Amino acid sequence: MRWKGRRQSGNVDDRRGMSGGKMVAGGGIAGVIILLISIFLGGGDSGDLINGLQNQMQQGQQTERTTPLSAEEIEMREFVSVVLADTEDVWNKIFSQSGQQYVEPELVLFTDAVQTQCGGASSASGPFYCPADQKVYMDLRFFDELQSRFGAQGGDFAIAYVIAHEVGHHVQTLLGTSQKVQQLQSGMSKKEANKLLVALELQADFYAGVWTHHNEKMKSILDENDIEEALSAANAVGDDAIQRRTQGQVVPDSFTHGTSEQRMYWFNLGFKTGDVSRGNTFENLDAF
Repeated sequence: MRWKGRRQSGNVDDRRGMSGGKMVAGGGIAGVIILLISIFLGGGDSGDLINGLQNQMQQGQQTERTTPLSAEEIEMREFVSVVLADTEDVWNKIFSQSGQQYVEPELVLFTDAVQTQCGGASSASGPFYCPADQKVYMDLRFFDELQSRFGAQGGDFAIAYVIAHEVGHHVQTLLGTSQKVQQLQSGMSKKEANKLLVALELQADFYAGVWTHHNEKMKSILDENDIEEALSAANAVGDDAIQRRTQGQVVPDSFTHGTSEQRMYWFNLGFKTGDVSRGNTFENLDAF
């Protein structure tokens, strides 16, 4: 992917090499003192104040960089920032064409574990999107495991595909799709609820393809093997491929992301058409 020298997003929060234990002024100790004074003076709702206190504490958990970033890590941040900027440019354009406003998500880079408004998570979770705070979270070492453990081809566009997939979940949140899925899952059996999850994930793959289509038209950024790298990553993270490698058997009723074939199909459809309206992965689900 041709990325060097292009615009970098300002929405990347790089927390790698950071540790907790300090509170920052304004968002930390000062904020806690203000909240405590408000409680003692009886002003405001106590529940809201307690939630605010918890938020202040969480904001101060990671404030010091204890391990300097290497040149390679800095370059990776720059690459990720360019990819995120590209998603911003494409989705801002697509949303504006339909008279909507695109709210840009933040991308958080972390090491080992992270606290989010969706709860705590470890790097074992892989890259994920939290709709509660509208942020994408990634431990970039995931991509080493994607190659070594799951046999993906690797390459920079495999990373770009994953970022675009998670941003696709953000698009679903902005469009209300994720909320609808969550409502429908209430009271469903695990098997039926999983079908909705699969459709949601496949649509995020489709959106990643749509982004690739429009980004290439706007900026001509693709190298010869980039699409192959994305398809290799999609193939590696199919439910059937992961289950076969980790447990020796495939259990379709437990799928939550779709098969390798499905993931590659929907990415390809988005890439070839660039047509957001073609991404109805829920079409054959009666509940939706």
